[in-house]
Amino acid sequence: MTQTKTDNTLTGRAPKKILDNMLVLDADVHAHETPGSLAPYCAMPHRKSLEILERTPRRYLDVPGFAPITPPYPPIPDAGGERRNTVTSAAQMRQDLDDLGVDVGVIFPDHFLLHPAIRPTDYAVALAHAYNHWLVEEWLSNSEDDGLRGVVLAPHHDPTAAAAEIRRYASHKRVAGVFLPTSCVEPLWGNRRYDPVYEAAQETNLPVLFHSVTAFHTAFPFNLYCFDTAFGAHTVAHPFALVANLVSLLESGVPARFPNLKIAFTEGGIAWVPWIMLRLDKEYAERRREVPWLKERPSHYIKRMFFATQPIEEPEHMKDMATYLTLFDGENNVMFASDWPHHDFDHPNKVLQIPVSDPIRRKLMGENALRLFGERARGPKRKGAQQSRTGAGMDTRPGTGNGSVDGTQAGAT
Repeated sequence: MTQTKTDNTLTGRAPKKILDNMLVLDADVHAHETPGSLAPYCAMPHRKSLEILERTPRRYLDVPGFAPITPPYPPIPDAGGERRNTVTSAAQMRQDLDDLGVDVGVIFPDHFLLHPAIRPTDYAVALAHAYNHWLVEEWLSNSEDDGLRGVVLAPHHDPTAAAAEIRRYASHKRVAGVFLPTSCVEPLWGNRRYDPVYEAAQETNLPVLFHSVTAFHTAFPFNLYCFDTAFGAHTVAHPFALVANLVSLLESGVPARFPNLKIAFTEGGIAWVPWIMLRLDKEYAERRREVPWLKERPSHYIKRMFFATQPIEEPEHMKDMATYLTLFDGENNVMFASDWPHHDFDHPNKVLQIPVSDPIRRKLMGENALRLFGERARGPKRKGAQQSRTGAGMDTRPGTGNGSVDGTQAGAT
């Protein structure tokens, strides 16, 4: 069946009166890179591999030698029926974001969420270089600012090459950060071999964003094979990968050794954050001699990090989500993300249902992300929107009096 725009069923669903009065910055949307689209940007001899892979029968995020997810479960149609789950051009992404009510979208890859599973090293680095070149040329080079921003892929296989990629694109005005995949990475991202990556990111003032995915591999999270269903594996894969890498960062002192490095975690929801924060503080009280580089409790560093909402938890009472925000200073470090156009994407309506005050709602929907990414992430107004940018540039750090959680004020429904 030929896909059409109407398959998205997005138009008219965004609560315009609310969204038109705030900056809406989506911290996680996905562009669909294919072997064929990257081949012109890839050096020989690896270009030949991509040309061969382009002839591989299409499977969603599962291409041997390119996106080796190797799922053992039978496919189940998603609830969206025929809704497409890929975006293949900047123009298409811009239209989708308009329909969602989003001003600025930060682009991650599709297939290369699984980039760490690719071998050998020279091939993996060549693919990262090709992807970054393709991202900048095909998605971030519109003569008029279309509100699209990108994060460059840093190949964990070669930290020196990854640092070079960061510095190569750091001056591009629409490159907003550095993408660090979390699944299938070995060693985990706290290992000191990755210090060149953090040095480059801190030097260029680009945040690093850890993004998870469900994958089956000999490296973490290898034990997902223990689950008999995608229900079980997908439930834990994303947050577990983020938890493992956050703990790794703290045990090696990354946020203490790179005090100006901005760190964010995407696509794991937010409910895991207060749990691991409290657990780490408990362990620190007993074992702080093992981590002498941490001068404060782990929670001190975690509250300076950022966390994207998708997939936002959906408790029976959304007031519970407002309570969660109070447990880890979420009003100042949580940022909206949709994960568009993946099967489990979140519409802005869902985050707007969290019953918080209007100042906090503005933080969640855009202002916190603007603090993470900086002014380079500020995009043009959506067509027809009369946006209020009040507060977008003000100091929204803890203790500055810019609103507090108010569980009695209902959000949008």
